[in-house]
Amino acid sequence: MNGTIMVTYKILCNGDLNKEISLKELLLNEKVAKAIKSEFAKGFRNIALLSTGTDASLKIKTTKELHSFEVTKDDFADILVLAEEDAATKKLLKKDCERVELVDIETL
Repeated sequence: MNGTIMVTYKILCNGDLNKEISLKELLLNEKVAKAIKSEFAKGFRNIALLSTGTDASLKIKTTKELHSFEVTKDDFADILVLAEEDAATKKLLKKDCERVELVDIETL
């Protein structure tokens, strides 16, 4: 095969946060409800916070820097290994940050 592939990855750490909270759970939190009411319903009394639908959620995750490198299409089967080697070469892997997650694979 001719051509190249642009691979984008990020480094994962053991202490990374990746949590999903439903809107219903968020509105049931007393502190969140109080903050919403004081910001958007100031001066009103007997206010209820309601949500419609059950699929709305909020994701909280650690922001990560993305790293890229280019390989030939012949190396497609080894992309994850090559990403790990690229991270090691760039000295991105540290204690508790030793995993690589592929984010994007783009053919050029």
